[in-house]
Amino acid sequence: VLSSRLRQLVADGLVETVSEGARSQYAVTERGRSLEPIVTALGRWWIQHGIKDLGVDVGRFTETSPRSILESLPLMLREETARDVDVTFEIRLTGEGGGAWTVRIENGSCEVRPGFATRPDVRYTADSSVWCGLALGLLDARDLVKRGELAKEGSREAMDHYFHQMTPPEAREGAS
Repeated sequence: VLSSRLRQLVADGLVETVSEGARSQYAVTERGRSLEPIVTALGRWWIQHGIKDLGVDVGRFTETSPRSILESLPLMLREETARDVDVTFEIRLTGEGGGAWTVRIENGSCEVRPGFATRPDVRYTADSSVWCGLALGLLDARDLVKRGELAKEGSREAMDHYFHQMTPPEAREGAS
């Protein structure tokens, strides 16, 4: 099924094959990138409505969940609050799917890369499943800190200020 869908995406000009030695890989074309606003809007809708409506269970995250959520952060950036910003977050996750990631916001854009940050402004440390629940707005950061499940070191900057998925749906509804 995957091979068939990839062939169709190539035929539609949305992705292209790129040779990497003996293996072929796929890369998004310019035409495919033109769909980014649509994909972003769908992602934001899902974060704002789908998570709550579907009753996502924090206990069911898998080892790939943290990486998937971290990789989606650039698409979930709140551009209105990220303009003229220069802040670096380090996310240290333990447990299944754990590791370290650097999240850099600079002048309205976001870059996420694996690895420790050089001089982060803020460092978050948590279990992977706890952080996934926090990142999707299912858990409250203040409660997690009080219970010792989330450690935050550094400046007062908070990720929930910059990303759509970091704010619980109830808080967004009350702020409207």
